[in-house]
Amino acid sequence: MCGIVGAVAQRDVAEILLEGLHRLEYRGYDSAGIAINNGDHQIQRLRRLGKVQALNDALQETPLSGGTGIAHTRWATHGEPSEVNAHPHISSRIAVVHNGIIENHEKLREKLKGLGFEFSSQTDTEVIAHLVEHYLLQNNDLLGAVQLAVRELDGAYGTVIMDAEQPERLIVARSGSPLVIGVGVGEHFIASDQQALLNVTRRFMFLEEGDVAEITRRDVKIFALDGSPVERQLVESSVTQDASDKGEYRHYMMKEIFEQPTAIINTLENRIAGNTVLCEAFGSGAGDIFKTIEHVQIIACGTSYHAGMVARYWLEAMAGVSCNVEIASEFRYRKSYVRPNSLIVTLSQSGETADTLAALRLAKEMGYTASLSVCNVPGSSLVRESDLAFMTRAGTEIGVASTKAFTTQLAGLLLFCGAIGKSKGVLSEVAEAELVASLKKLPDAVNQALALNDSIATLAEDFAEKHHALFLGRGDQYPIAMEGALKLKEISYIHAEAYAAGELKHGPLALIDADMPTIVVAPNNELLEKLKSNIEEVRARGGHLYVFADDEAALVESEGITLLRVPAVDEILAPIVYTIPLQLLSYYVAIIKGTDVDQPRNLAKSVTVE
Repeated sequence: MCGIVGAVAQRDVAEILLEGLHRLEYRGYDSAGIAINNGDHQIQRLRRLGKVQALNDALQETPLSGGTGIAHTRWATHGEPSEVNAHPHISSRIAVVHNGIIENHEKLREKLKGLGFEFSSQTDTEVIAHLVEHYLLQNNDLLGAVQLAVRELDGAYGTVIMDAEQPERLIVARSGSPLVIGVGVGEHFIASDQQALLNVTRRFMFLEEGDVAEITRRDVKIFALDGSPVERQLVESSVTQDASDKGEYRHYMMKEIFEQPTAIINTLENRIAGNTVLCEAFGSGAGDIFKTIEHVQIIACGTSYHAGMVARYWLEAMAGVSCNVEIASEFRYRKSYVRPNSLIVTLSQSGETADTLAALRLAKEMGYTASLSVCNVPGSSLVRESDLAFMTRAGTEIGVASTKAFTTQLAGLLLFCGAIGKSKGVLSEVAEAELVASLKKLPDAVNQALALNDSIATLAEDFAEKHHALFLGRGDQYPIAMEGALKLKEISYIHAEAYAAGELKHGPLALIDADMPTIVVAPNNELLEKLKSNIEEVRARGGHLYVFADDEAALVESEGITLLRVPAVDEILAPIVYTIPLQLLSYYVAIIKGTDVDQPRNLAKSVTVE
């Protein structure tokens, strides 16, 4: 969601900024813009509705030159997608880009109108530009003006401010929305995601909550919210750049689906040894903390929430520890009870999900014993602010619909459940060895599921004219059914719902007819016989079922049932393996529907606003 790139250099920076925006396209956006300080007391600006390519074309026609600049991709919150609402926003000599939401923008807008400022957009961001200029006119100190302005802002912001009269300086401020400073030689950069800057530097400083920084070509000065100078650690990034290359694949999503066996290998590497789960994978002292834990509260959003739901089944069965799973935005806004010796676990691909991050901060205030983040981005806010962290090592995921980030979360959570059970003495050595043996089989099992690709591509043709779909699962496959429904609606725009199959008679059967395909995940487990009854309930009412069934399940294809055989797999691994065919199904249906697979409408990769 919303991308920021900025630069202060001796060379022209327009191409650097544009490349940074291209690298952030996966986050989701509806417009793009760039502003360059040409060193002659002027800010030149170009903005375009639509893709970054449209901005690139405009730059070819109207080149901008200068060594200091800012650029942005916008995902609309306040004001419709339009060129006039696109960033950067300008107030006389000030240009601003901003991620987040200024909650008190209406009050500030009225104040600034009263001071004589005129607004040209519907955005909350424009108040920042005018507010900074208001204070700048009083003392001509850009840093001081920004420090005064941010004290009046309520809400979330990651913002970069440029002054036409100070061509070698950017001021940045962060509260709730991530910003990272890229350190070069005689030049510095700023971005909302280090991925944007990997072509110019691999050295980064991550701003903390409340930080305001002054960036020039030769220096970076960082100040806490109270104005006192602070130091932030310089980190060498290990993130690779090859994620931007689709290779042989038509879409990033398909590339990332097929990267899952390798991603899972990376997740498990050095986390298991011999027949044991290594508790140290979760951080220093994790084993000692896990011994004391009597309850786990999992907080997440979207796909990560579904991973947490699967983990609840594993945790209570394997470790004998009670577990609640809650959507982060719901957890934040209700009164809840903290059980003794409780661990808060947050799940996020980006580590910057606004609601999840806010929920973590609230949980720490509420007195949870410790916090653990399961995340894909080292150095992200969620990782830095948690007591313990498990990095999923999925690699950069560009497709908005999560695939390898989800399955690596599940692999990590399975390790976590084993580590808790082992630490508490609930998981026997034999059971631990069986778990490790299963985990070692997982990459190959995922590869076997990927071999269904061609069959699923053919099956997807049945969905060409469908507008609704129902997904069913039981036990730990119920969250996988939910994930399958989410994937289908995200990228094909087919309305899809998921139900625990036992709930059919409590309402969903009313939806069943020939136009409502029902997708069922049916591994060969103790719930299979119950699931067969649910399948018959649908077929008896004229529904057509698409059943993903274990090789060993006693199910046969017949009228009203299309059967797709999934290779037999250890029961504990089934939720991970069965999500693969559902990812493929959603992908091929989206291809048939002609949607934008990697950047579905109205969605963003990293949701950094509430």
